[in-house]
Parts: sequence; structure tokens; C-alpha cells
Amino acid sequence: MSLNLDVIIDTPEQSVDMKAGLDTLQGTSDAIRTIGETVLSEKISERLSHKGKVRTTLKKSFKGSYGHTFSLDIHDEELKRKFNSIGKTVFSELISYFISESLYKESEQLSAKAQKIVDNLGDTIEGLVKQLRKSPLNNVHEVSTKFNYDVKLRFRKSASEQVVISHFDKHAAEVLQAKEDKQKIDIIASIARLNINTGNGRLLLKDADETVAFGFGVGYRDVNMEAKNYFQKT
Repeated sequence: MSLNLDVIIDTPEQSVDMKAGLDTLQGTSDAIRTIGETVLSEKISERLSHKGKVRTTLKKSFKGSYGHTFSLDIHDEELKRKFNSIGKTVFSELISYFISESLYKESEQLSAKAQKIVDNLGDTIEGLVKQLRKSPLNNVHEVSTKFNYDVKLRFRKSASEQVVISHFDKHAAEVLQAKEDKQKIDIIASIARLNINTGNGRLLLKDADETVAFGFGVGYRDVNMEAKNYFQKT
């Protein structure tokens, strides 16, 4: 059983710089494999190889914006059974959720089944997000950073129905490349959202119309309890 996906680079010429395009495809593959292995084995693999139990297979391209179909394939009987029990639609939900968390984006509300899987992963999620923010998601944004092309990741639910589960652009790349500033700034804001598994959230500044992403400089498990209680009540 495979999960069929595609990645589209929104370029009007239907072509793309080869190095940047390959990096984006590689980053997409690594992100999907990392999420797949973590969900199925409940362990985070920092090294992905061609002998892994969870792998991706590049398939044909298609007309329109530059794009390729590919699949997430499971090469282990026990992991296959777990994948089958989760189901393709729920698995696509989980991919979307973990990528959104890694990019400090607001994610869609999960189905009860997907939420249960997230809850069971517990502290593993923090390590998964940290791993995704390393090379996988940075590589995904290569064409966005260098050529300002948007990238879409879609779940191919059927031959005629494709569902966008993640969107990458230059703005998201800038979030990944943010650096700590030692200057202290006092703000007045309310917490619009906080994920207690990752410490990621969004806050609304006073007199602002849109929320902005925030996170902690350390793992959420290392944040002291006084601060946790403050943020969860705000």
C-alpha cells in the first residue's frame, strides 16, 4: 500500500533551475519520509537511506506548472499493517499537520483519529519538528528562496481528485531562517493558539489584524512551569 502525492513548482515557464528544483524535490522526499517513519515507528530517524523501511518513489511528471508525482512506500510488514490501520486520508492529515507545525503555521483541525495519533506520539513530536526544520524543509524552499516560486504538496486522493496539504513560499522560508535578536522588546498581545506538544503558537499584537507565529528558544519541555501556566492562561 502506498500514499500517492505530487509536488508542484508554480513556474509559468513549466521549467525550473535544475539545482534548485532537485533540492526542492529532495527536501520534499526527506520531509515525507521523516514524518512517515516517525508516525509508523514512533522513532525519529536522522539518517535516511535507500534501505529504509519507509521510502519515496519518484514517478512521472505532468503538464502545467512544473510537477512530479511520487509515492510514500512502506517496505516492512508490521509498518504496513499500521499504515493500513491509519488510512491514507488520515495519514495525509498528519503530514499536513507536522509540516504546518514546523513552519509555525496554523494547521487545520484534525479528525479524532489523527488527533489520537498525535496525542500518542507525545514528546516525540518536538524532536520530529526539530528534525524537519533542519535540511528537509530548508531544501523544500530552495526554489521559493532563489526564484520566488510557490510550491504545493498535494495528496492524490484519486486520479481525478488532488488535495493541497502543504504550501511553501518565500515567507515561510524566512520564518525558518529567523535568527535570535538579543534586543528585548515589550509587547502587549494575546495568545491565539498554543500547541503544548511543540511550544509553537500564534499571538495577536495589540491593534493588529493578523496573528503572528511564536515559539520558544528552548524545547517546550524545558520551559519552566511558571511560564507554561502563564502562556496557557493568557
